[in-house]
Amino acid sequence: MTSEIQDVFQFVSTQAPFNQLQESATRYFCSHLEVVYLSHENQQDWLKSDNPHLYLVRSGHFDLVNGKGELVTRLSQGDYFGFPSLLTGDMIQNRLEVQTAGLVYVLTQTHFDFLRREYKAFEQYFVRAHANRLLSSHYKQSSDSWSERKIAELMTRTAVTLLPSASIQEAAKTMSEARVSSIMITDDSALLGVVTDRDLRNRVLAAGVDPHEPVASIMTTKPKYIFENNRVFSALHLMLKHNIHHLPVLDEERKPLGMITSTDLLRQQKSDPVQLIGRLYKAESVAMLKRYAAEIPDLLKRFSNNIDDISLMGKLLSGLSDALTSRLIQLFQQERGDAPCQFAWICFGSQAREEQTLHSDQDNGLVLPNTLNEEQKVYFSEMGRYVCDHLHECGIIHCPGNIMASNPECRGSVVQWVTRFNKWITEPTPHAMLNCKIYFDIRFIDGNNDLYNDLVQGLTKIARNDLFYAAMATDINANSVPIGLFNQFKLEKSKTTSRFLDLKKRGVVIINDIARLYALKAGIKRSNTLERLDALAKFNLISKKDLFDLKDCWRFLTQLRLRTQINQEGLPGNCINPENLSSLERHQLKEAFYLIKQAQQACAFKFARGSL
Repeated sequence: MTSEIQDVFQFVSTQAPFNQLQESATRYFCSHLEVVYLSHENQQDWLKSDNPHLYLVRSGHFDLVNGKGELVTRLSQGDYFGFPSLLTGDMIQNRLEVQTAGLVYVLTQTHFDFLRREYKAFEQYFVRAHANRLLSSHYKQSSDSWSERKIAELMTRTAVTLLPSASIQEAAKTMSEARVSSIMITDDSALLGVVTDRDLRNRVLAAGVDPHEPVASIMTTKPKYIFENNRVFSALHLMLKHNIHHLPVLDEERKPLGMITSTDLLRQQKSDPVQLIGRLYKAESVAMLKRYAAEIPDLLKRFSNNIDDISLMGKLLSGLSDALTSRLIQLFQQERGDAPCQFAWICFGSQAREEQTLHSDQDNGLVLPNTLNEEQKVYFSEMGRYVCDHLHECGIIHCPGNIMASNPECRGSVVQWVTRFNKWITEPTPHAMLNCKIYFDIRFIDGNNDLYNDLVQGLTKIARNDLFYAAMATDINANSVPIGLFNQFKLEKSKTTSRFLDLKKRGVVIINDIARLYALKAGIKRSNTLERLDALAKFNLISKKDLFDLKDCWRFLTQLRLRTQINQEGLPGNCINPENLSSLERHQLKEAFYLIKQAQQACAFKFARGSL
């Protein structure tokens, strides 16, 4: 075997489904494929409607675009495309656009059909992949949906950086030559600070600073930043919250990729939610906040009609809750005086995961210094009550379990918080497991970020406990999906409503719990369920296929759940009547529950049996 063929074989053998097939399948694929270098010049020669092939990307980046010019998916190393037409016989509707030229392995229909016949697992893989495409039909990625786009899709240039020892004059010259309004200050690929054209005016010219001074002397240290795979909506929210106009973009290794400006993002903004968030952050009184909050229900209905993925409503609602909370904290300090010491306002549960719905309640708390005098305790007690009560009046109701900063048990030092968590971990009773489901989804809202980081570091150290993981896995499997004998739905019924399925309890919550458990095991600090599942792709804890299935199921169930809430179908808040679904949706729903059940069983095997 030549070195070139050996290289192809080694690559293909690591890709699904070949990594689970006999070596003979991989050898057949490798001996019958054609290697094509796809570039801008020849991109029109492929994906012809009357000549389907299976394509496996080896290198480069490519976009699949539909007939309306909308982005269907972005392809990179290890991704397949072309298989739907091979499976169904339908005409190819999409076209290929090369973003970065690269190698693609191409297999004809004849050889694809041979592998389908001879290797059942090969066929099942692509049939399942096609089913998942159908399952996700409600939330296809669209270039017209500004809030769905990833930050990486807006990046048009590489990062412009300087060392901290460079002079201010050198920074100005570099910015001028690169035609940018800001520059990142880095050292060994680590982001240290940011300098903008406004800094050059206000901190240098207006202040009479010597331009030969090091640029580090005028930079903004510890700047806010965003990761390349975050959404446009998240970037807009971050800019509005902190009143910034330049946002560094980092890759997953925290290395700078470039800079996004408010102008870049506002070009993408086509809906009102971000404008409302901006108004909330600038509201001059509680009465004004309440008036703005009253607009939210109608705004959500309009917003849901303008986007393909209404699961983004969770991000929007959480953004609105963040804005209301931050502004109430500021208004309290205007009335009561500045906080007497550092504090961190944190949130838990669905708000922390950025997955709130129209029926979500409050889950929040305060992290405080180790020692407080009585006057300081009274101040933060009043802050907790002020913010929580006004949030309730704005439509974010009080937590029935009293998990709120107005409760003394939800105000404490880092040591006190970590002690509580440690008790739940070392004594995993059913009540402790319930607490962990809420409290281990945690996010910073306002105040001192260092206090929050200290808390997260403390929780990371104590969360590594195999007994705790096993208890969580057992708890996850105690919640069954609503599918009974003969693949029929197991419906619930109340005294006042017709029969229904609880999509939250019997579906979404299970996925949230699975993602949380794996994330804790891997040390992933993110709270959002989809971001946790994305981050898990780098760990050998769960297969990429299972991750893809869980993300698909979560989105689909969230779509149905939110649609029911928006349409006010007269059922309990998180429930649906499957009779109101189309036959395709009922099929997709059963498929989703089947996949969730499989993930539950795998989770129990890995954790409860101590195989990790």
